[in-house]
Amino acid sequence: MKPMTMERTPLPKVEFLRTMFLSREGDRREGILMRQGKGWFQVPGMGHEALAVVAYHLRPDDYLYPTYRDRALMLARGMTTREIALDFMARAGSSSEGRNMPAHYSSRALNVFSVATPTGAQCLPAVGTAWGIKMAGDDCVVFCSIGDAASRQGEFYEAVCIAIQEKLPIVFMVEDNQYGISTPTARMLPMRLNVFDERWIVPVNGRDVMEVYEKSGEAIRRARQGEGPTILWCEIDRLSSHTSADDHRVYRPAEEIEAMSLRDPIRLFAESLILSGELTEAEWQQMQEAIVQEVDAIYREVERVPLPDPAGVLEHLFGEPPSTYRPLPMEAESEPTTMVNAINRVFHTAMETFPNVVFFGEDIEDPKGGVFGFTKGLSTKYPDRVFNSPLAEATIVGTAVGLAAMGYRPVFEIQFIDFITPGFHQLVSQIATLRWRSKGEWKCPLIIYSPYGAYLPAGGMWHSQSNDGWWAHTPGIRVAIPSTPEDVAGLFWTALQDEDPTMLLIPKHIFRVRRPVSAYEPVPFGKAAIRRDGEHVTVVAWGNTLELAEKAADTMAQQGVSLEIIDPRTLVPFDWETIEQSLAKTGRLVVIHEDNRTCGFGQAIISEMTTVPDRFNLLLSPPQLVARYDVHIPFCPELEYAVLPDLSRVLNAIQTVLD
Repeated sequence: MKPMTMERTPLPKVEFLRTMFLSREGDRREGILMRQGKGWFQVPGMGHEALAVVAYHLRPDDYLYPTYRDRALMLARGMTTREIALDFMARAGSSSEGRNMPAHYSSRALNVFSVATPTGAQCLPAVGTAWGIKMAGDDCVVFCSIGDAASRQGEFYEAVCIAIQEKLPIVFMVEDNQYGISTPTARMLPMRLNVFDERWIVPVNGRDVMEVYEKSGEAIRRARQGEGPTILWCEIDRLSSHTSADDHRVYRPAEEIEAMSLRDPIRLFAESLILSGELTEAEWQQMQEAIVQEVDAIYREVERVPLPDPAGVLEHLFGEPPSTYRPLPMEAESEPTTMVNAINRVFHTAMETFPNVVFFGEDIEDPKGGVFGFTKGLSTKYPDRVFNSPLAEATIVGTAVGLAAMGYRPVFEIQFIDFITPGFHQLVSQIATLRWRSKGEWKCPLIIYSPYGAYLPAGGMWHSQSNDGWWAHTPGIRVAIPSTPEDVAGLFWTALQDEDPTMLLIPKHIFRVRRPVSAYEPVPFGKAAIRRDGEHVTVVAWGNTLELAEKAADTMAQQGVSLEIIDPRTLVPFDWETIEQSLAKTGRLVVIHEDNRTCGFGQAIISEMTTVPDRFNLLLSPPQLVARYDVHIPFCPELEYAVLPDLSRVLNAIQTVLD
């Protein structure tokens, strides 16, 4: 049901002044604790307090994507000083259980999205949530704040573009304190450079509480009524050093620091209330004294809270899978079929079954239906849930975060996995860390799928990469590489029902190879498939290299040597037990992967099999790795095949372990 918009009420000014000073005193107390060696790091918000008045226009169902200098805003939203103190001192029970840095606010109960350190990283997830709100037909809004220096991040521009393009219910607040650490930003700020159309920009004196209140209220009203985004450009002062690791006296003239103190928003607001008769000097003095005592008592109590138990540091990286998976309602084809056909069929089945699934990617709408035809017919049948994206991979990956966080199931396409690098930031900074850094309060169950790999002539270095090692190296992301039609459908179906982000990589060389399918059913992550039983050598291969393993098995069979071929299907999680059981029979191991050799996942497999004594003792000879040479993939087909694993190299490796 669409929530009703609340009537606007007058600002409780004295209450808000108390919130401002509570924030200031918390910052001051933390500074003292830092000098006493009782803290590790501090990000103060002194000078930004007046901006917190926007909280009085927000409803409980609105979403906040704050930046790390928004302490006062968090207090106005309903976060307590004790909660902030627990984060500062990294104590048990804090919002991240000591995993995230201080001032990196998070509260699922208050709809405050977990802050990530990279500046501007919150913008694209924020528009993803705003997009979800619009699709749901609700009238709640998203409020996203960002520092002035961070407004030069490319993701900020991408976020603003899609917010304007889709007329999303979001308000951006640029907190312009004129400095990026020590660098003056006046000549760099996009607002001062007139980069944005003035229709989207509202200049605000961020030191004036009532001006912030009035202008932010209008921006939020516009967003709530479907009139699109606003950028509030709030000029303020950073009254302190950037962080506890900085000293602004090194680069700011003394007279500048003195002049700022005269523009202190708390001082200005208190003086205005006293002048208007809404507060007396004595009441103001009593309020300050009471807050000093209150904050002191809170931090003294939090000092006694124990640190988090190190035994729990591995928790919340992944969620628990469901005890059972919903059956996959797809009948197997009577004739051999391809992975491409299976993908398209399971996509249609997913849309019919799960109403919260949304597709987004370059060229995925009909009549194109994706450059490989994965999404053929989807947008025709589901025009309100299948969308072409701009040519902007960070937008694709980042908006998925915000959609998933509010309950959608994004299934987003990267046209070639090589092109994900603009979205790499969102993948590793937001998607991979979100559940863990918020101790499971926030999560982003989503699927990023993409064609991957080489062995298709003339792809070159930007259409032929696999980079398995990159993805498996990043904790918090599940990695699936199916090799058959039933596996690609089954893994996709499973990923849709799990609570974690999944990268589903589709090997281009074999995805049009026709294979018989016996049945379509959910495929569990972390369970390898034995493609061929054997007695003499265990061969582990996945994706495109599975074809090489099968050819090698046919060749060696003529010599009386049987290979046991294991297809992991998922690299994260990985099925170590199946390989160990196979080695108990064969004693010999060859791993084939098309990623480059150094730091590729094949090296991880060999390491796992040789560093665990019980596994090492099964080996009769040194394991061998067949991989792409440590060089980029060239455009010329002859050169491409020269650097990739081939049959002769696989056979040589097999002969080595036999000898």
